[in-house]
Amino acid sequence: MASTTPAPSRIVVSRLTPLIDGGSRPLKRVVGEPVTVGATVFADGHDLLHVVVSHRPPGATRWTDVTMTSVNLGLDRWEATFVPSAEGEHRYEIRAWVDTVATWRDATARKVEAGVEVEVDRLVGAALLDGLAAIARAGSRAELRAGAARLRAGDLDVVTDHEHGRRLEACAHAALRRADAAKSARLVALVERERALFSTWYELFPRSAAPDGTLASVEAQLEPLAELGIDVLYLPPVHPIGLAYRKGPDNAVDAGPDDPGSPWAIGATAGGHTAVHPDLGSVADVAHLAAAAAGHGIDLALDLAFQCSPDHPWVTEHPDWFRHRPDGTIQYAENPPKRYQDIYPLDFDSIDWRGLWDELLAVTSFWCDQGVRVFRVDNPHTKPFPFWQWLIGEVQARHPGTLFLAEAFTRPEIMRRLGQLGFTQGYTYFTWRTSKGELIDYFTELSTSPSVDEFRPNAWPTTPDILPEHLQYAPLEAFALRLVLAATLSPSYGVFGPSYELGENVPLEGKEELARSEKYEARRWDLSTVRTLRPLMAQVNRIRRDQLALHTLRTLRFHAVDNDQLVCFSKTVHGGPSVDPSRPATATVLVIVNLDPAGAQAGTVELDLEALGLDPRRPFVVDDLLGASAYVWQGGANYVELHPDHQPAHLFRVSQPDDPFGVVSERSLPVPPVPPRPPSR
Repeated sequence: MASTTPAPSRIVVSRLTPLIDGGSRPLKRVVGEPVTVGATVFADGHDLLHVVVSHRPPGATRWTDVTMTSVNLGLDRWEATFVPSAEGEHRYEIRAWVDTVATWRDATARKVEAGVEVEVDRLVGAALLDGLAAIARAGSRAELRAGAARLRAGDLDVVTDHEHGRRLEACAHAALRRADAAKSARLVALVERERALFSTWYELFPRSAAPDGTLASVEAQLEPLAELGIDVLYLPPVHPIGLAYRKGPDNAVDAGPDDPGSPWAIGATAGGHTAVHPDLGSVADVAHLAAAAAGHGIDLALDLAFQCSPDHPWVTEHPDWFRHRPDGTIQYAENPPKRYQDIYPLDFDSIDWRGLWDELLAVTSFWCDQGVRVFRVDNPHTKPFPFWQWLIGEVQARHPGTLFLAEAFTRPEIMRRLGQLGFTQGYTYFTWRTSKGELIDYFTELSTSPSVDEFRPNAWPTTPDILPEHLQYAPLEAFALRLVLAATLSPSYGVFGPSYELGENVPLEGKEELARSEKYEARRWDLSTVRTLRPLMAQVNRIRRDQLALHTLRTLRFHAVDNDQLVCFSKTVHGGPSVDPSRPATATVLVIVNLDPAGAQAGTVELDLEALGLDPRRPFVVDDLLGASAYVWQGGANYVELHPDHQPAHLFRVSQPDDPFGVVSERSLPVPPVPPRPPSR
């Protein structure tokens, strides 16, 4: 008795790339950033296959097919790219079926070429096309039937005319029932707004903002920050600060009556996580600041620090949300040998964990309601992974476009896991990667799959907690070269406000921390000094904004230099996101940085010209956007020389015009972006 159940598919679809956590987690993309999918697809025998990536944007009901091409016939590897055009979860899968028309055409063409009789083959082809016409839509039906009629009349142009044959194959694919295709698992690409990939952060303590340390004073700085090229202004916690066990300057155990305490010791009689410190202003001031920042093209980022001071209202209202010692006291925070008596961690394993989770979601949603769409999350690796997956999913469903930066200097697998669970970006080890080899190894890892599909780096040279050893007592030139590296290696980077601009370099003795840290005291900054990185920062950020190659990490390529104090790398525009097509852009940016802040370094770079899209037989122009000079280079080997007190790096725009010398003649001599050191006394 004949079976009514279709036979199992002969086609194998396997080894999909990229694949995050076996396909259980979404890829990370932004609007306009391509999704390139690869797979191994094959079947028994010699039939030809048709393979597509079928994708569907959020809210759509119809699937769009993108034909995959064979990139390695012998290994049965196929590849295709689709470009998401909307935010949200894009679903996609690979579908494959036997390409009956192409298989028939290929076999018949080989017979024709060999002079073999194809009378039967013509009739087989005609029957094949008629059968497909019976199930085809109106747009394809007529062409399939016309092709069948020509075959019966003895016309073989369906076989010999490539263009005609391709049209019939396309009609055939449209006619085949999608349910009959072999399919991969259905996967997801989480597509976010461009700021998820490309952003320039500036951390600012409101209480240090001149003239009076209020949110209104911060608002007055928005225009200068916009001119500086900042698009995310991050404020440490703005909430009331507890009095109990308040820390003094430099984390001193005893605080004086005028010491403001650490903003991360959240909660006092004035309120908790949904309140604003009275000295800073009000919740309305935060909402006003967020709206004003948006008017300057800046996102306001607040700190999510899910911890409490001993004076937080939750301590008395919800004692079950904290861990208690055997003597009944609440366990304060520790990172031995460090002790933070002014901070109580929350107990995510408490008996009322559901109530705690709901309250923390309410806190986050509260600030979203004030116009905040970016959060820097303090120490997320010390809270449960399921909590973050739930919280981020809930917040983004209610407030689309909300971004989360994970401040997690921890083990690599944990940092990647946070990215998989929904964190938009994460802090990195860039802070401590200083040598040429370390930089190459680390950013090669970050720029290749699977890292590049699950973890978006945000490079910070320093933070309020960390003054790395290589910047302690270092000259401003060291801060300049680290700025250029962070801004060009990573699409997102940040600086710790005026402290970094001015090159603050004095540490607490024996520690990787700044002396006179703003974590424990308010500061006032004189940004009018000549010795500041602000001009360099503004220039670098303008270059970053205009050169779309610097908006991506995927095309990062390192090039050889015969000097370990020089590092050279390039980025190219390779179908990456474009926010504003009218902006000037270039295909390739070439960056060369002097890693020695104390002396000039020279060497010969060895460029892979074909990888850069250049004709090795012709000269090309490297136009230094940082120094306002241009050079004509010929061949892959070229000499460079960089002086730290004059210019820490070259940021070359690479082109190959018909008249390269005409381009160079229009350029002036370099302009020093780093101010000179004051004369010694």
